[in-house]
Amino acid sequence: QRCILSGLNTEVYKNAHHRSGGLCLQASQTSWEKSTSFQLSFAGQLPHCFSAGNSQIVRPFHTSPSFQAAPFPLLWIIIKPAQKLFAIILGRSIRKWWKALPPHKRELVKETARENKWKILLGVSGLGVLFVTFYFTHLEETPITGRPRLLLFGKEHFRELAQMECEMWMEKFESKMLPETDTRYQVVERVFGHLCESNKDIPQVSALKWVIHVVDEPEINAFVLPNGAVFVFTGLLDAASDIDQLSFILGHEIAHAVLEHAAEKASLVHFLDFLSLIFLTVIWAICPRDSLAVVGQWIQSKLQEFVFDRPYSRTLEAEADRVGLQFAAKACVDVRASSVFWQQLELAAAVLGQQKFPEWLSTHPSYENRADHLDKLIPEALKTRESCNCPSLSAPDPRLIFKLTKQDFLESAEDQQPPNSTTRDLSKAKRDFHHT
Repeated sequence: QRCILSGLNTEVYKNAHHRSGGLCLQASQTSWEKSTSFQLSFAGQLPHCFSAGNSQIVRPFHTSPSFQAAPFPLLWIIIKPAQKLFAIILGRSIRKWWKALPPHKRELVKETARENKWKILLGVSGLGVLFVTFYFTHLEETPITGRPRLLLFGKEHFRELAQMECEMWMEKFESKMLPETDTRYQVVERVFGHLCESNKDIPQVSALKWVIHVVDEPEINAFVLPNGAVFVFTGLLDAASDIDQLSFILGHEIAHAVLEHAAEKASLVHFLDFLSLIFLTVIWAICPRDSLAVVGQWIQSKLQEFVFDRPYSRTLEAEADRVGLQFAAKACVDVRASSVFWQQLELAAAVLGQQKFPEWLSTHPSYENRADHLDKLIPEALKTRESCNCPSLSAPDPRLIFKLTKQDFLESAEDQQPPNSTTRDLSKAKRDFHHT
């Protein structure tokens, strides 16, 4: 057990710290894994609660649930599979029809196509203009940032559907919800309430009815549904070393809801899916066998995922980091701690020997890139903080503290290697992590 709260600047944070002075979060272990989520407790130093026998795996931190934050509109749930099935049947029928044609009729069809090539080109161009017109007539400006984005679904309707998913999550975590009397719940409630109060001048923040749920789960995760339902896992409280880091993460989640990222992502996915029906029909029409058509369909879906879907998700995450950092700055948070949170997770993953995958395989930026991105945004956030008449930051920069402590830890791990060892043994570092 160890405490997560550190010294605070603002009155509300002092009150939260006072009420949770005896708060210590116990590491909860999962029964379905041999090893559980690794806890971090950086408060100007590396974790003191780490041991090899009780090591926990750092799961990639996602600020969204394991599937879509808000469900697709009910109509699309029914239409999407039917559309793909229709495209496959149509393409396959065209292929069989072409194969069944006698040679002289094939030549006749080719000759007819050559004679009407301009009409065919005009029809294809008209279809393209139709899609482009549809796209630009459904563009809206993103709140706060003013970025143009595609939005196909009504906001209120989307929130109603989000309420359905909220009930599903409530049912799933019913036995793991912390009561309002739990100190951990009260800390999250006070921090979240302070963030909302400090940003009430933003209409989208004050318009939503925020409802907080704290789930007793070791996963390092948090997400907000479009209807304002907030889900924070206790694993996130274990990973955050202080209130400043927790405030930034919650500000990031508020940004997702305020910027309506769930509706935006769903809109883009459905627009691309509709366009892909044309390619799907062509694939099943030109491939000589069904097996090749299946492979072609799989390649087409993966290209869409890695070229459009995942990069777009990373863009939305970066935007939420930027806006969330501004929310935290207006709440007088030490915004310098925001990048330290991601550096902590990166170090823990390295110490535990987790495999590092390329960023393009993920829907979220890498820990390193998120920390670098935030470091570039921190000067602007500090100016925002100063303009809000926040108390000055007299304490040392937490980024410098973390850098020096990390360096000492790694040097200590290297010093313990045998003289003939030329590589760093991270398993040895893992065993001695708590001593450092």
